[in-house]
Amino acid sequence: MNLPVTANSSANGIENEEDEEGQYLTFFLGKEMFAIGILNIKEILEHGQLTTVPMMPDFISGVINLRGAVVPVVGLAARFGGKQSEITKRTCIVIIEVTNDEGKQDIGVVVDAVSEVMEIPASEIEPAPGFGAKIRADFIQGMGKVNDKFVIILNVDKVLSTDELSIVSEAFIQGKSE
Repeated sequence: MNLPVTANSSANGIENEEDEEGQYLTFFLGKEMFAIGILNIKEILEHGQLTTVPMMPDFISGVINLRGAVVPVVGLAARFGGKQSEITKRTCIVIIEVTNDEGKQDIGVVVDAVSEVMEIPASEIEPAPGFGAKIRADFIQGMGKVNDKFVIILNVDKVLSTDELSIVSEAFIQGKSE
């Protein structure tokens, strides 16, 4: 299951125009629904062969070989302070492109189940709450209202800080050359 994701919307997060809609990939971690802007998503992979990297933070599941490139994989549930999710037949790795000082980097995130791509109008997105969420406030870009429920829209550049994750790629590559 290798599903490329395409986007034909210019929305990347919260827009200023009231009628502008952003497209988001929604997914589950446990019973909670989260969303990431579709323009950050490169593809969705079936959970497969992960290579573990010793002495890494608990939220780093390992690395995968994605067409010859080393891609770090983060367990989002563990990143949010919980424990690693159990792997089921619905578990996926979502490949996300994040931007850092050196450019763009692909990072995989383990999610319990991918739901759907949905459009959330900017008028239906509230600012991140200062308290009450089970994850750090800086990880939340906003709260989207969908069918009278809130979907947590993640700020991928904060959740997947490439400063922390670049250590994984470097450690893996260094270990291979020794």
